[in-house]
Amino acid sequence: MGCLLLTSACLSPSDGQTAAQTPTPSFFPTSTLPPSPIPATPIPESTSTPAPSATPFPRFFTNDFDSSLTGWAMLQAGNDAVPNIQNKDGSLVLQMDSPFTWLYALYGAQDYSDVRIDAQYVNRALTPSTAGLICRYSEEDGWFEYNLSADGTYNVLHGRWLSVGVVDYVPITEGASKEILPSGSIQKFGLACSETTLFLYINDDLFRRVDIARYNLQEGKVGLAVSSYENSPVIIGFDSITVSAP
Repeated sequence: MGCLLLTSACLSPSDGQTAAQTPTPSFFPTSTLPPSPIPATPIPESTSTPAPSATPFPRFFTNDFDSSLTGWAMLQAGNDAVPNIQNKDGSLVLQMDSPFTWLYALYGAQDYSDVRIDAQYVNRALTPSTAGLICRYSEEDGWFEYNLSADGTYNVLHGRWLSVGVVDYVPITEGASKEILPSGSIQKFGLACSETTLFLYINDDLFRRVDIARYNLQEGKVGLAVSSYENSPVIIGFDSITVSAP
């Protein structure tokens, strides 16, 4: 994802400058509007207190992607090529047929401070690609992104939109793990955002803690990320996502 793995239109990890708009592919989503607020349901006037009803947009949940994607929003970065997004056969399938494309699926119905996200996915196209988890996403303040790459590496990024066409991506940490499985395998990973620490999981095992106190991100949305590089197509099938208390 971004500056750690690509050389086009990005910052080096050591500089603090802003990536300016260039003819190379932009990392900024084609639509950066945050998901629309869920309107409150009017309560009919009554002399008695109405019984509480279940919300269609739960705060904590497991989604096996066997139903609609109500409450989710999609953003794309890199180019204007139309991705193929399907909620099919118990998987959220994100397909990108163009290189240097970034696709985000955000759960727009809730904001979270401390939260854990776990997901299971398969890289179906066997091309080099990255799958990620996002927490504390805010268009104004940025977000944290934890990515696993098909080459066995991982990274954590802080992304922040500065203006349309201008993005600042700051690498936080990176590394490699033998627990990152090759393309075609069922991969599990998790991310917990708790106070000033990120907890990174691979296959349900906690393997690293990352201090994020200096970024001062308090809350935001959670989501999934997929990216392609010079090779395409990229087809990532997410079999499930669980959002829970950390």
